[in-house]
Amino acid sequence: MPATTAPPTGRLPVVVVGAGPVGLAAAAHLLGRDLDPLVLEAGERAGAAVREWAHVRLFSTWSEVTDPAAEKLLAPTGWVKPDLTTYPTGGEWAERYLQPLADALGGRVRYGARVTGVSRAGRDRVVDAERAEQPFTVHVAYADGREERILARAVADASGTWSTPSPAGADGLPAPGERAAAGRVSYRVPDLDDPATRARYAGRRTAVIGSGASAFTALAALASLAKSEDGGTGTHATWILRRGLSGSTFGGGSADQLPARGALGLAAKAAVDEGHADAVTGFRTRAIEHDSNGRLVLVAEDGRRLDPVDEVIVLTGLRPDLSFLGELRLGLDERLQAPVGLAPLIDPNQHSCGTVYPHGATELAHPEPGIYLVGMKSYGRAPTFLALTGYEQVRSVAAALAGDHEAAARVELVLPETGVCGGAGLFDQPQADNSPAETGCCATPTPAATEPSPVTPTPRLIQLGTTSPTASGCC
Repeated sequence: MPATTAPPTGRLPVVVVGAGPVGLAAAAHLLGRDLDPLVLEAGERAGAAVREWAHVRLFSTWSEVTDPAAEKLLAPTGWVKPDLTTYPTGGEWAERYLQPLADALGGRVRYGARVTGVSRAGRDRVVDAERAEQPFTVHVAYADGREERILARAVADASGTWSTPSPAGADGLPAPGERAAAGRVSYRVPDLDDPATRARYAGRRTAVIGSGASAFTALAALASLAKSEDGGTGTHATWILRRGLSGSTFGGGSADQLPARGALGLAAKAAVDEGHADAVTGFRTRAIEHDSNGRLVLVAEDGRRLDPVDEVIVLTGLRPDLSFLGELRLGLDERLQAPVGLAPLIDPNQHSCGTVYPHGATELAHPEPGIYLVGMKSYGRAPTFLALTGYEQVRSVAAALAGDHEAAARVELVLPETGVCGGAGLFDQPQADNSPAETGCCATPTPAATEPSPVTPTPRLIQLGTTSPTASGCC
C-alpha cells in the first residue's frame, strides 16, 4: 500500500478537542514545548460547558484551578491574577481565566467547530499497514455548515463528559418513562437565582437522585429555597441513594483537605437534619410513572413506589462520548471507559478515598500511539476528577509529544484527599456500615469491609440526625 502524500507529521499541529480548562492548558503546554496546538471548540466561547453551570461555586480555590503554563502565557497580556484564596463560580472561572487564556491563544482556537470523527489518513481501524506513520485525520463540522478534514500529528481529546449525563435508570439506561417525562426531569444542578427555574421548584416536591457533590449542591439549594420567605414554603426534596448510609455518605466533612467540599457535604446533611429533605437508601430506579394527577412516581427494582413528586433532578454522574473516536484503537477499561493504565488508580470499586496517584502520558497511552484522552474524559465514568489532575496530565503529554520522556514521567503534583469514599467494596452497595469511627472517610479499609454483606436489609425511608451544622460553599 503506497504511503500517503500528507506532509510529515512533525510539521502538523496537535489537535486539542475542547476549549475548557484542560484543553486550553494543553495548548499552553504545547506552545511551551514549541509544538503547534489547534484547539477545536464546539461552543461559541471558551469554557462553553463550564458556562452552563456558571451559578455553581467550585470547591477548589483559584490557586487550584489555574495552570502554571497558562499563567505564563497570560502574563504579557496584562491579565490580573484573581485572589488565589477565594472560590470562583463556574461563570467567574470562564470569564476571568478561560476566555482570557483562549484570547491569548488567538487563532489557535476555533469556535463553532464540532469534531465528528478522528481516524488515520487512509486507514480505518482494521488496517495495520503503515498505520503508525500516517497522520491523524480530524473531521470537523462548523456551525456555518462547512466541513473540513484536518491532518494532525497527535490528538488530545479534552472534550469532557458534560454533554452525556448518566440517566436515572439504575441499570445505566434511561428508565422506562424517563424520556416521556423529559419536561420535568433535569440532569443539572438548578440555578435557583433564575426566576423561571426558581418558579419550577418553589413550593414543590423534588426527587434528587445521586450521591456526589452535585447532589449535595442541589439538596443545599433546595433547602435554602424551602427556608426562603419568597415563595419557598412547601419546597421539599426526596434524596434517593442507590447505596446505604455510612460515615462517608456526606463526604469528608471537616477532615476533607478541600474544606469547601467538606462544607458542601455538611450543608447537604443539614438539609436532611432540618427536615427539608428525606433520604431513601438502597433505591435503584426501574421506572418513572405518572399518577392519576400527572405527578411523577419513581419505582424501584424491588417494586417499591415512592410518594409522587413534581420534579426529578438526576445527578448520577457523567460518561464519555466515544462515538467520534470509533475508528481509533483505544485501550479502555471495560467498566469505567477510562484508559486501562489509569483505571486501576481511579476505580471507585477499589479506592477508599479516591486518592489518585499523579499520572501522565504513560497511564493515558492507547494502542493507537498519539491519541490521548485527557481531563474529565480520561476518567470515563469515575467521579473523583480534579482540575489539578488534568493540568498534570497535559503537562506530561506535551512533554512526551516533544520527546522529553524524562519530564513526561516526572511527578509534579501532590493531590489532596478527595473525601470520596465509595470503594473498599462499598461503592453503590445498598447497605453500608453506618459506623464512621471504623469505616469513615479516608480510613484504611479492613479486610472484612472488602466483602459485600451476605444479607441486604430492606432499604427504608430515614431521617438523619437532630442537629444542623453550619456549612457554606459548594462544588
